[in-house]
Amino acid sequence: MEPLPPDPPVTPPDPPVTASGYPVTFSVDYPERDLDRLTTFFRIFTVIPILIILDFLSNASFQYGESGSYYAGAGALVVLPAGLMILFRQKYPRWWFDWNLEFMRFANRVGIYLTLMDDTYPSTDEQQSVHLQYPYPDVENDLGRGMPIVKWLLAIPHYIVLFFLGIGAFFAVIGAWFAILFTGRYPRGIFDFVEGVVRWHNRVVGYAFTLVTDRYPPFSLKP
Repeated sequence: MEPLPPDPPVTPPDPPVTASGYPVTFSVDYPERDLDRLTTFFRIFTVIPILIILDFLSNASFQYGESGSYYAGAGALVVLPAGLMILFRQKYPRWWFDWNLEFMRFANRVGIYLTLMDDTYPSTDEQQSVHLQYPYPDVENDLGRGMPIVKWLLAIPHYIVLFFLGIGAFFAVIGAWFAILFTGRYPRGIFDFVEGVVRWHNRVVGYAFTLVTDRYPPFSLKP
């Protein structure tokens, strides 16, 4: 028998079309089941190990050790190098894009677990109930060369709104914590609100920091 041909490479799907049409998409599967009350009660403690891993990924850098050897780690998001490449070369290296996307997916899984929206422990690589998708940009046609210089500044109104939305989400999660302890369920209205705040945040990150689109993020919690 002749050996079977290798499987063709898997191409990531394009982001789904949303009501807003914004290319950065985010959603969380609503848990149609009772959530674990015990891990919910102790969530602030059970999340610590995965937060440590996330922190290592976020803060590691090239350093010079006392023994004279170099040890290296990956920073969180490839922002400045990507901006410089777009500005001077009109390129966005695919592996930088993939790193930024996968790091944000991982960070969001940790965040969703911390906000009690899922009681499955966050995976370092599987998507689980969290769905975040960016489009890989056609830099020459879709991204303005000088936009990385000003995007962080143009996004200031979003930072202000997200600050107050974050305060609201904090108290909403506290309310959900009590609801889960007494009923086992995450109130759907609170779930949709917190999901919307996280979606808004991801759109701003996609615009101003991971630089995957020049479309200004909508002031909306909705998909």
